Amino acid sequence: MVPSIPDHPADVVVGSWPATARYDLDAAPGGLGLVQDLLNTISAGAPRQPDLLDDLDSATEWAHLAVAQWSTATGRPAPDVTLDAAGLRALRIFREELSDEIDARLRITPDPGQPVGASNRVPTGSRTTGATLRLDRDGSVHLDPAGFGVDLLVSLVLGALFEAQLADVGRRIKTCRNPRCRVAFYDRSRNNSGAWHSVRVCGHPTNLRAHRARQRQAD
Repeated sequence: MVPSIPDHPADVVVGSWPATARYDLDAAPGGLGLVQDLLNTISAGAPRQPDLLDDLDSATEWAHLAVAQWSTATGRPAPDVTLDAAGLRALRIFREELSDEIDARLRITPDPGQPVGASNRVPTGSRTTGATLRLDRDGSVHLDPAGFGVDLLVSLVLGALFEAQLADVGRRIKTCRNPRCRVAFYDRSRNNSGAWHSVRVCGHPTNLRAHRARQRQAD
């Protein structure tokens, strides 16, 4: 069995996103942190961190901590998310679809005539979920998650991503360009040009290998 999230704050700081904290990254703002945290449940890093969706116990613990942090980040009540074996399998598939869609978006060369973030690419993901639109007393409209189990968790993730896209910050969630890594990070650069979750860990070594390869070809 893969170890679950450690109880001690040396690895996961209380009040932080449990998966993202393992990679010593700044979290995405608000509910978008849940999107980043789901992506960062993968096994990555050096030394290699475990996949938090590898077994039901560690996945349940991650979901409990992540939903609690989502509540803290958004100021909304934390829903009760219960996973079973089938839900865990669905969550793993959804994580891969989400990662693949983000990877594909980063590889697309945008059409100058398209709005920012738009694409002619047909998504490969097929995951759908429900949500509720609620009119608040001040006249603002809120998107509330709906469903049970994994459907509720997916609703939280997609709702957070949808709200981030409306605010034009969803495109700042990226996966590291290093194919051996794929850690998800929030790009805070002014022109949204970041490519590595860490320039020191992934950027410099990758660029150095590419430079040496070009030198060998030139010799």
